[in-house]
Amino acid sequence: MFGLAPDWLLEDGRPLATATVLSHPEQLDRLRSACPEAAPTAVLAGDPCYDRILAALPQRDRFRRALGVGPGQRLIVVSSTWASRSLFGGGRAGGADEPGADERGAEEPGAADLLPWLLSRLAAELPADEYRTAAVLHPNIWYGHGPGQVQAWLDSARRAGLEAIPPLDGWRQALIAADCVLGDHSSVTYYAASIGVPVVLGAFPQEDLDPRSPVAALGRTAPRLLRRGSLRAQIDRAIDAHHPDRYKALAEQTSSSPGESAVLLRRLFYDLMGIPEPEAHAALLDPLPLPPYTPARVTAPIRVLVRQLSADPPELAVTRYAVVGDAPDPDPARDPAAPVGTADTAHTAADEETRETGRLSVADVVVRRAAEDDARLGPPAAWASEALDRYPYCGLVAYVDGPDRCVVRTREGDLVRLSAATDPDGRPDLCDPAVYASALHAWLTDGHTLDAALPAITVRTGTAAHHVTVEPLPQPPPTPPPAGSHASDSASSTRSRSAPTRSPFSS
Repeated sequence: MFGLAPDWLLEDGRPLATATVLSHPEQLDRLRSACPEAAPTAVLAGDPCYDRILAALPQRDRFRRALGVGPGQRLIVVSSTWASRSLFGGGRAGGADEPGADERGAEEPGAADLLPWLLSRLAAELPADEYRTAAVLHPNIWYGHGPGQVQAWLDSARRAGLEAIPPLDGWRQALIAADCVLGDHSSVTYYAASIGVPVVLGAFPQEDLDPRSPVAALGRTAPRLLRRGSLRAQIDRAIDAHHPDRYKALAEQTSSSPGESAVLLRRLFYDLMGIPEPEAHAALLDPLPLPPYTPARVTAPIRVLVRQLSADPPELAVTRYAVVGDAPDPDPARDPAAPVGTADTAHTAADEETRETGRLSVADVVVRRAAEDDARLGPPAAWASEALDRYPYCGLVAYVDGPDRCVVRTREGDLVRLSAATDPDGRPDLCDPAVYASALHAWLTDGHTLDAALPAITVRTGTAAHHVTVEPLPQPPPTPPPAGSHASDSASSTRSRSAPTRSPFSS
């Protein structure tokens, strides 16, 4: 617990508060030691924030789906408090001289560039369809620097798919949904450990904390982030080696009255007012709401690596990496956590709304996301025809009009609907449909025919298999040429759209 020092609790030597609410007796012991003058005001009343988290744990699968996390995906949450030596502030990550250090004894990221390094490595090392990333930053970061500045700092990571969780709402749901939290000495990181989520500490100023506090104990227990080696390997190791009871002792110190804070706090408030509690109404906390559906949106160009696993029936493994700015193309061969096997083909996919507009002219696959009836773009078939004309090196375009489906048109003029099969409960597959478009593009450019992909292909992203129906669509009637044009011009345009082309950047 933060703020037990006299500077925070006393004014002219007297307690500021009539009641100082604590969640556990260990805090009372530290309060008596740090500020005995305030000890008589202490009241043990649990932790309403922790109680809301505990009550919402059964909703974990729903929270994951709200963030677009599908089967086989891992949600990585980056958490930071607002102190200068926090993860966001560029604080140190711990060193070899700390007690209990094992892998923590290696070199640490530099203080000035810790977070930029971390965010760039998340995009470079984590395949976009096997991991989902989110950031939970202390409200003081948002309000101290301003939302515009914080969003600017996170801009590259957001274009690579990072979800910036609002400062007040949604962070508890993100913790519950997380597979791993990369954090610091914040209460958010401690809450994550308390509910059994694997934690890796990217910054932890051990010397700034009361060594008797549970947060300091977390710093002596949790693994530290190392700059050297593979970030992905460290995350996977933390998840795979984690035992649910690893932080059980810390969880027991989060609250001495789990689930009872509403009752205890209301009783305290009414006692302070000197009036009786209403007997007809139970003391209850608001449940955590289900967040809106916010799947990952990668607007940075994507390098797509495809490996054919089987030709009959068609089965392809697709691995995609966001490439932001001048970052080099990913090299999975250098990543010990990458799956064994070399990609047969590689190509570049670009969202039509990407900021790197120059990549659109050389992309192999161009993607547009909109509703099927979006009047600004026309039906998917119309947009696809226009897009092939607009991007001459593009071999395939995809119009994503649902969470599990898209319409694609090839350079040869074929119009196809790709739809992923639902899960056994009938819920839609949450994999980005652009993955299926890239798989079909790789299949066709490897010399296979579209007919050979009918009626379905299997697309693998990491450990997840997606069964995708390939349905040829009827060609829309040709648009009559505008008045005053010549038929030969229209024919020439058609021939140009059908001529197979290949981006000079594909391989």
